[in-house]
Amino acid sequence: MNSTTFRMPAAVLLATGAVALLTAPPASATGGGSAGGEGKAGAVVLRTGLDVGLLNKTVHVPLKATLNEVNAPATAEKTALTVTLDGVEGGTPVSVLRADVATSKATADKTRAEAQAHLAKARVHVPGLPALSLIEVEEVTSKAVCEAGKQPVATSNVLGTVTALGKKTTLSAGGPTKVEVPGVGLVSLELSGTQTTSTTAAAAALRLKVSVNPLKLNVAEVEGEIVLAEAHCESPAAPAPAPSAKPDVKPQAGAGSGTGSAVTTDANLAETGGGSLTPYVAGSALVLLGIGGGALLVTRRGRTS
Repeated sequence: MNSTTFRMPAAVLLATGAVALLTAPPASATGGGSAGGEGKAGAVVLRTGLDVGLLNKTVHVPLKATLNEVNAPATAEKTALTVTLDGVEGGTPVSVLRADVATSKATADKTRAEAQAHLAKARVHVPGLPALSLIEVEEVTSKAVCEAGKQPVATSNVLGTVTALGKKTTLSAGGPTKVEVPGVGLVSLELSGTQTTSTTAAAAALRLKVSVNPLKLNVAEVEGEIVLAEAHCESPAAPAPAPSAKPDVKPQAGAGSGTGSAVTTDANLAETGGGSLTPYVAGSALVLLGIGGGALLVTRRGRTS
């Protein structure tokens, strides 16, 4: 069982902002994955961000609490959350949530990050309304999965009946459902849905905006937000692409050295008349020319005589 005590100075006004619908990954994270290459994941069964105003004091006491909040790798299975607030309900512990099942789990490595939260047969109370449940749910779940190199996926579900301030309620995906009880207050319930980017995913099953005026047990009003079954993840860094194989380049004729090159060179020289046999061919031609000229001279002399 979790127990938290808030003690505030009587003359100080304290207020809390609304809890974010989805727990976003760190703003500094870009491109997916942490510095070590592993993914990130986290889950929480219940998160409250409430402002409790007291009747006999001009002070507001914040009730910020979580049940089974984990960050990978971790698992939690506590089924009750109790807090103690000074000046509220005579100093006795306030039971915020009790459930038959309340589990959260988060895992992460270099290939995959995953988180999930599950809540069943749960009853949520706020200060000043110990006998009347703010909300009762049969089952809510959220799951976020981020795999390296793949599109992240987020899902959330609200199963079975939902009862708010003692009234059975049908939730709508088109917008918030408001439940008002005269003399008690107003609860606005919204199916929170999912959100994904190229490297992150987040889901929250149910969000409640609370504004009640119990006027009991020294509680004048309770305002704020409650989120049930929240999960988020961030993808591991995608593996680097494998280096491409070098092309098998073979030398072409005339481009390198060796026999191929020599043959090509001689052929080129032969085409231009500059081969290695050129001097011998030229000398033979001159000899034949000389012999022909001598024979012609002898023939002419013979005819003259």
